[in-house]
Amino acid sequence: MYLTLEETAEYLDLTISEVYRLVREKQIRTVSDGENLLVNKEQFNLYFKALEKYKAELQDYLNETLPEDSDIKDED
Repeated sequence: MYLTLEETAEYLDLTISEVYRLVREKQIRTVSDGENLLVNKEQFNLYFKALEKYKAELQDYLNETLPEDSDIKDED
């Protein structure tokens, strides 16, 4: 499915100027239909999957309990 740059901005929750910048920097691939630049929506799927995996791994890491350190001396 192809999106216009405006639809891409909405889909990615970015401003239109940020999308234009990403296109200029070749961070987002586009095709032209002669009048408009279009963006293939599928190019973001891998990014979103990796982001979800990273968030899950980070949450697992943050939920781990800290092991008790055997070198700590109780000085009470």
